[in-house]
Amino acid sequence: MSIFEGFLSTSETLAAFSDHAFVAAMLRFEAALAHAQAAEGLIPESAARSIVGSCKVELFDVAKIVRDSGRAGSVAIPLVKSLKESVALFNAEALPFVHFGSTSQDVIDSAMALVTREAVALVDADLLKAAQALLVHAKQHAATPILARTLMQPASVTSFGLKCAGWAAPLVRSRARLAEAARRALQVQLGGAVGTLAQMKGQGPAVRRRMAEELRLGDPGQTWHTQRDEWVALGCELGLMVGSLGKIATDISLMGQYEVGEVAEPSEPGRGGSSAMPHKRNPVASMVALAAAQRAPQRVAALLGAMPQEHERALGAWQAELGEWPQLLMCAHGSVRALAGALPGLQIDAARMRSNLERLRAELPREAADEWFDPALAGAASTIALAQVEVLQDQLNEPNSQP
Repeated sequence: MSIFEGFLSTSETLAAFSDHAFVAAMLRFEAALAHAQAAEGLIPESAARSIVGSCKVELFDVAKIVRDSGRAGSVAIPLVKSLKESVALFNAEALPFVHFGSTSQDVIDSAMALVTREAVALVDADLLKAAQALLVHAKQHAATPILARTLMQPASVTSFGLKCAGWAAPLVRSRARLAEAARRALQVQLGGAVGTLAQMKGQGPAVRRRMAEELRLGDPGQTWHTQRDEWVALGCELGLMVGSLGKIATDISLMGQYEVGEVAEPSEPGRGGSSAMPHKRNPVASMVALAAAQRAPQRVAALLGAMPQEHERALGAWQAELGEWPQLLMCAHGSVRALAGALPGLQIDAARMRSNLERLRAELPREAADEWFDPALAGAASTIALAQVEVLQDQLNEPNSQP
């Protein structure tokens, strides 16, 4: 990854998709495969013990596996080669049973599901934090009047609480949709060379069920080598979440301009300052979220573009998808982490909100001012905000909103 990924992503997501973590996930697949096949009588118990005992990432030269993957055309090929070499040192009779009946895409797709599950859990935790922070602001400022803007121009009066509830709503919905999409997408992949599990003598479905249970992934009941709809649907949901976060960041950055001055991101030493102009307070969290909103659509488009895959195994499209997937998760978590860190401490200047509103009201003809800035309008916005907070909080507390 480039030097900029640390700034636009998070250390946790970078670690989840690191070379070391991915090789470890592939080895978890190989160990689960050996366990399941031994349990179904397809390979000897002694062979399974030798294979499982060798599936420890610290025994492998991860950097060499990554280097060799370019020549091999798949990171699984040098991994399996190294695993066979390790197993042969202790039990040469187990060698024929390493990676038995499986294929490179099986191990890579399953490993990607394992590391993605970790990344999605990170996203969910920060998404919950961001949504809860917005609901707190919505309740506290339900009756705080603020100037609404339409087409980038001043409009009528609303409440800041209603604005916050409006920001929170798509995050609450996104959290529920992500949980459902993850449940459907995070599945074990096991189909063998062409999806028939031909070498497993009819025991393939039982092996897959056992592997799914051990790896805590879903059992799809079939291979999904070139059926990428559930997988890409998860990517689309991540893209929608990033877009919703980008909308919040856009509003905050506009409201935080000096000339407007209604909100400000929390500041701390080393964050948000300017080396040249000490009076500046840069909205760094919004900047990260907006950068993600620029990057995510291209990643999602690449996933969709890779869906028309050839026959039973794809040439090029699947490989392109693999390259895009970690980048999407990295910018998605970078976006939600940035706002989850900023929103709880968002600095809200209610006096400035009222001042901006009153300045416009004073400039309008009396009839227009009375129509569009009637105090009853702010009261109505407050009532709507409180009702929305109650509904959204209930939705956040629903068990099925969690991955």
